[in-house]
Amino acid sequence: MDIKQEALKVHKELRGKLDIVGKMKVEDRHDLSIAYTPGVAEPCLKIAEDEDKVYDYTMKGNTVAIVTNGTAVLGLGDIGAKAGLPVMEGKALLFKEFGGINAFPICIDSKEPDEIIKTVKLIAPSFGGINLEDIKAPECFYIEKRLKEELDIPVFHDDQHGTAIVVLAGLYNALKLVGKHIENVNIVINGAGSAGTAICKLLLKAGAKNIVMCDKNGAVVEGDTSLTKPQQELAKITNRNMEKGNLKEIIKGKDVFIGVSAPGVVNKDMVSSMNKDSIVFAMANPTPEIMPDLAKDGGARIVATGRSDFPNQINNVLVFPGIFKGALEVRASEINEEMKLAAAKGIANLISDDELNEEYIIPNALDKSVAESVASEVKRIAKKMGIARI
Repeated sequence: MDIKQEALKVHKELRGKLDIVGKMKVEDRHDLSIAYTPGVAEPCLKIAEDEDKVYDYTMKGNTVAIVTNGTAVLGLGDIGAKAGLPVMEGKALLFKEFGGINAFPICIDSKEPDEIIKTVKLIAPSFGGINLEDIKAPECFYIEKRLKEELDIPVFHDDQHGTAIVVLAGLYNALKLVGKHIENVNIVINGAGSAGTAICKLLLKAGAKNIVMCDKNGAVVEGDTSLTKPQQELAKITNRNMEKGNLKEIIKGKDVFIGVSAPGVVNKDMVSSMNKDSIVFAMANPTPEIMPDLAKDGGARIVATGRSDFPNQINNVLVFPGIFKGALEVRASEINEEMKLAAAKGIANLISDDELNEEYIIPNALDKSVAESVASEVKRIAKKMGIARI
C-alpha cells in the first residue's frame, strides 16, 4: 500500500484526525452543576464585568482558529473549503502535538475577502489567535492586513510567514557554512505569490540587499505594468539593477536560489551558471524545482527541499506551533517582524557549529524542542517591545 492509499484508509477509518476531549468528568449532579448550570453562571458574570477574564475562565487563551477558504490548498490549488478540511485538521493536530495548543479548523465557503474578514472578526471572541491558511494571493495579503489592523489578537498567515521564517533559518546556517554574508549575496526567488513575497520581505529585513524576484513571466522589474499591485510594491525594493529576462537568464551569477514555484523549472546547467558554493532551496511540493542530486551535480554546495525524504527539509511545523505558543503565553497583541527574525535565529541556533554540515542546516521537522525555542524568542521580543499583556 503506497502513502496515498494508506492516507485515504486512515482518514476514512478515523473519520478525520480530530476529536474534542473534555478536561473534567461529568459523572454526577455535582459535576453537572459545576460544568454547566447553575455553576457556569459565575465565570460568565466575571467575564461580563471584565472581558479580559475570558482568558482566566475559558480555553480562549490557548486556542487558535485555522481559517481557510480552500483557494490555495497545498499544491492542489483552488479545490474548495470542504476539500481543504483534511489539511486544516492536520494542521490542528500539529498545533497540539508540537505546541500543546488547541486549534480548530474553520473552512469558510467564500472567495470574497470582505466576507472572510467579517466572518473571522465575528468568531474572534472564541480564539486567542488566528492562523490563516491556504488562501490564494493576492487576496491573502489584503485579508491578513485588515485582520491585523482590526483584531487585538495575533493574526498570522502561515503560508507566507511560516515559510519565510524557516527559509531564513536555513539560509543563516547555509551561509555560515559557505562563508558568505546575507548582505553581500545575490539571491533569486522564483515564485512571486504569497510565500515568495513573504520570504523576500523577511530576507530584506534580515539584511539582504540583492534580491531578484521571478514569476512565470520572468524577472519582476519596476515599471512592468503587467504586475499585480503586491508585485509592483516588491519591484520598488528589489532588482535595483533592473535585470530582465527569464529564470534561466536571471539565475546566472547568483549565490542563492529559492524556489516556491513549480516542478522542474531549474536544470543542472542553470545551477552550473550560479556562483561557486551555490545554495539551492527548491521547495515546490511534491516535486521540487530541481531534484537534489541534479542540483549537486550542477555544483550546488547546499540543497534544501520541502520533502521529508531528503536532507534539509524546509517545513513550517518548525515555526507555527512555537510562534503561537509564545504569543499566546504572554497574550501578545500581534506577531511582528522582530518576532519573525528572532524565531528564525532561534531555529538556526539550535544546530551547533560542530553539528552543522551540508546535509544538516535545519533541525528535523519532528524535533519537538524547536517549538520551545521559538516560543522563548517570541516571548522575549514581545516583552521587550511592550506588546505582552501578561
